[in-house]
Amino acid sequence: MIRKANHQGKNHEKDVLHFTLTAYFDIGSLKYLYFMMVMCFYVLIIGSNVLLIVVICVNRSLHEPMFLFLCSLFVNELFGSLGLFPFLLVQILSDVHSVSAPLCFLQIFCVYSYAAVEVLNLAVMSYDRYVAICFPLQYHSTMTDRKVALLIALTWALPVLATVVLVSLSAPLRLCGNVIDKVFCGNFSIVKLSCSNTSVNNVYGLVLTVVSIVAPLVLILYTYGKILEVCFSATKQTRQKAVSTCTPHLASILNFSFGCCFQILQSRFELSRVPPLLAIVLSLYFLTCQPLFNPALYGLKMAAIRDAMCKKLFLFWFLHPLHLLEPKGKVTECLGETEKFSSQPAVNVH
Repeated sequence: MIRKANHQGKNHEKDVLHFTLTAYFDIGSLKYLYFMMVMCFYVLIIGSNVLLIVVICVNRSLHEPMFLFLCSLFVNELFGSLGLFPFLLVQILSDVHSVSAPLCFLQIFCVYSYAAVEVLNLAVMSYDRYVAICFPLQYHSTMTDRKVALLIALTWALPVLATVVLVSLSAPLRLCGNVIDKVFCGNFSIVKLSCSNTSVNNVYGLVLTVVSIVAPLVLILYTYGKILEVCFSATKQTRQKAVSTCTPHLASILNFSFGCCFQILQSRFELSRVPPLLAIVLSLYFLTCQPLFNPALYGLKMAAIRDAMCKKLFLFWFLHPLHLLEPKGKVTECLGETEKFSSQPAVNVH
């Protein structure tokens, strides 16, 4: 829905109340199948991330900086998927693919905040690994509880404030149309619809991209350069420990960087040679694959998290039924032995 403005000399400008998303196409009755597939995928994302958040929170042996940063990362995966999947599920079942302007800007806030928090969180994790491997004796004095809390707070506060400014600059723009050639709302897609001068939006968007994406990636490259220097001159055992702790982090960075790079290129340039279906899949990559990739990668690869999950599952699935079947004294003795075993600290590599 579009309402024309009554400004002199600017009758081509309009007050946009709704945006139309043209990247969707008619799939007939298959939409119910796609809906169930996307719903199952979303439930899997929620379940895997919530599971790891709970495991880290309830195990005191995992209350270390590295795992607290991971917990922040998993919370961000839930936040990012919340900004896309409910919206995507509604659009799959809908015959008219439109979205109200306020909801569109809300989605822009969620998606852009998620991306900025993700990159900054990965940069903070690389700094943590840099201190742990390059300065192991000073690790605990450097990564204090207060510093960890401050880093996590800044990881969330800075991107949120920057995204609020971004949306505040885009929302008042006078637009000449309401058609977005994507499956979700993007800030630059709306800026391109503007009839007024968008120099401020373009400059701020470029600065925000450099500060929130490029700068953290430069920090990550620097820290891993220093880590490689230490590994080349270290013992074989030290190199193996460094590889085991850094591999999941590097894989997460590469996976997210791939999705972000395509999204930035697609927003700024006309990629007409890319098939439409492939363009849709790649544009959704960083919002769909990363939230499931991270918990699967860290949950399976990191021994401390894997062992903690196994202990909790053992307590729940095997000892809880015994409480109903066995005499009280015997179960109490068994629980005491298991709690003694589970209270032993997991092996952490710093």
